[in-house]
Amino acid sequence: MKTIPTINEDKEYKLKNITCYALDMDGTIYLGDRWISGAKAFLDAVESTGKQYVFLTNNSSKGPENYVEKLGRMGLIVDKSRIVTSGQATIDYLKRNYPEKKVFLLGNELLTKEFIEEGIELTDKHPDVVVTGFDTSLTYEKMCKVCDFVREGLPYIATHPDYNCPTENGFIPDAGAIHAFIHASAFRYPDHVVGKPSGHIMDYLVRRMGVAKEETAMVGDRLYTDVAAGVNNGYTGILVLSGEATMEDVHSSDVVPDLIFDSVKEMIQYL
Repeated sequence: MKTIPTINEDKEYKLKNITCYALDMDGTIYLGDRWISGAKAFLDAVESTGKQYVFLTNNSSKGPENYVEKLGRMGLIVDKSRIVTSGQATIDYLKRNYPEKKVFLLGNELLTKEFIEEGIELTDKHPDVVVTGFDTSLTYEKMCKVCDFVREGLPYIATHPDYNCPTENGFIPDAGAIHAFIHASAFRYPDHVVGKPSGHIMDYLVRRMGVAKEETAMVGDRLYTDVAAGVNNGYTGILVLSGEATMEDVHSSDVVPDLIFDSVKEMIQYL
């Protein structure tokens, strides 16, 4: 029988050993353009204790600059080195596993620019690998092409699995919905998904930040992506109840967080 942590408690002082906090954003740090109560104080407390934080997002339709700009509008000045996206982690995955290969990318202008700047050769004719992201500029022509390439049996990589992306006006279809479309036509799901809950994005993060897995916590409001990315890959997985997941979800889920807090504000006392 699974043991569910008591909310807002860290009886074993697990947070004392954490030196790096990987933070989901929407639902964890802010909601839309509004700070979650105490989130700014939490970030200040992390730094005042000599530790570090980094923002980790599955959203591959935006680059680090977009998040730096948004956080700046909200009063937090951060360098883009503090932003880790599934797009960046996918580029790292391609360089490690498919070096010098030609890639067909299903992605918007921002993701395309990022791939090109990192030296990934993109093509829509005779690629070696297919990569799908959260393409907010999706067209039927693009979908026909990607389905053709997937149907051919090419390696098929996805930036992240999320079915929906939250917005201030509700949800919009995300990468997972695109995967479902492709599967309906080409009868394949991605061979590898890089973003949360995959261990690849977490391992990419610790290599980039120069920290140890045992000293890194993944903090987020989704059990099946954020928390699973932590607990299933040897990191500390922390659930905050300020966004999507509820305690009812915790009791019915196979994913058991290491710690549970109402929000990041309640973590401050244990830092």
